[in-house]
Amino acid sequence: VRKRQSMSSTPHTVHSSAALVESVRQFVHSRGRPILVAVDGRSGTGKSTVAMLLAETLDAVVVPGDDFFAAEVTAAGWDARSPKERARDAIDWRRLRREALEPLLGGAAAAWRPFDFARGPRPDGSYAMCTDVTRLAPNPIIILDGAYAARPELSDLVSLSILIESPAVVRRKRLVEREEPRFLEEWHRRWDAAEAHYFTQVRPPSSFDIVVTNG
Repeated sequence: VRKRQSMSSTPHTVHSSAALVESVRQFVHSRGRPILVAVDGRSGTGKSTVAMLLAETLDAVVVPGDDFFAAEVTAAGWDARSPKERARDAIDWRRLRREALEPLLGGAAAAWRPFDFARGPRPDGSYAMCTDVTRLAPNPIIILDGAYAARPELSDLVSLSILIESPAVVRRKRLVEREEPRFLEEWHRRWDAAEAHYFTQVRPPSSFDIVVTNG
């Protein structure tokens, strides 16, 4: 885990969207451009809602980390991995860096083919990518949204790391409301332990710049 350089030696905890926006706004105004803000957290914490709020308020662009799910790994391949390995391999961070983050931080447009959640696994057990290409114009403020967004391999690019936390009962309720039961059962079996490893061993709350309590 990188040493935090952007804020104080302990995370700044906020309890409201207004407080979060003000904290991020102050940070953005104190820094040069471009800036990459990573919004991280477990499934169901409300990361995407927070990311969109920040984007609308700060006139930023959002890069969805889920677009870079490691689609070439089969379901059997995921199940053969340990929680540590799943957390390590879930996002194709090399492609994320190359196709989205580095171009945008360099003042250029970015283009990539996102992972297609709707199509599900192919006959060989691997996963599909969208045929359409996502394109983003250059912007001085970039929001990276998704679990594992603040992973150590991206720490040299991230200016500000934000952890979104919610009680487990709230997270599970949100997931039940938006996912099919069969998919959700498999999701919990495969990814709960990976997230637990990541948010305790790789990026514990103390390693983030801002921690948001989102109940």
